[in-house]
Amino acid sequence: MSQQKSKAVVLLSGGLDSATVLAIAKAEGHDVYALSFAYGQRHSWELECARVVARAGGAKEHRTATIDLRAFGGSALTADIDVPKGRSTEEMSGEIPITYVPARNTIFLSFALAWAEVLGCSDIFIGVNALDYSGYPDCRPEFIAAFERMANLATRAGVEGRQALRIHTPLIALTKAEIIRKGLELGVDYSLTSSCYDPSPSGGPCGSCDSCVLRQKGFRENGLVDPLKYRETQP
Repeated sequence: MSQQKSKAVVLLSGGLDSATVLAIAKAEGHDVYALSFAYGQRHSWELECARVVARAGGAKEHRTATIDLRAFGGSALTADIDVPKGRSTEEMSGEIPITYVPARNTIFLSFALAWAEVLGCSDIFIGVNALDYSGYPDCRPEFIAAFERMANLATRAGVEGRQALRIHTPLIALTKAEIIRKGLELGVDYSLTSSCYDPSPSGGPCGSCDSCVLRQKGFRENGLVDPLKYRETQP
């Protein structure tokens, strides 16, 4: 009789990082339950990519939760605010950018926690990264550790001792080039993903927002060309 695999909830945006995390969770022997969010983001093309990535990556199930962070705005991704374009990596490493969405990862992890409790699983995977130039506060190891402590106080399964939740952040200390290298080793097809903050209606990446610039830089550092076709390409 084959041993039953453990279940894991993987936050899946349809981007490069989360596609890599899904592959890592699978490689570690988990049955993957992918969770995406329609949260009012302007780059909603990523949801179509998430659906394709979940299927290609062998997710056991893929769900998309609908919430509307446009109710609060405060970000270029959820309000009528221009997405920064053409910034250097030095400029990106300054203050927290306007593409930061207030409380987004706190909300996403809370939904993942709810599904994990229903599934009876103890593992949540999220593709946060502390080395990207974005400097988002909810991508830091301190935040993840604090949320994990809170999560184990917040569920019936945790209080009853049936669940000790673990939040896995396999990319948190990797550069974009290292993330891409790891994903390619695991067979991730990055042509299926979308990273752009301001894509065209058909999903074409702009090539000049912070996310596009960092993505292209990661491929160049591996001696590779990004399989996506950009409207603009960084030198």
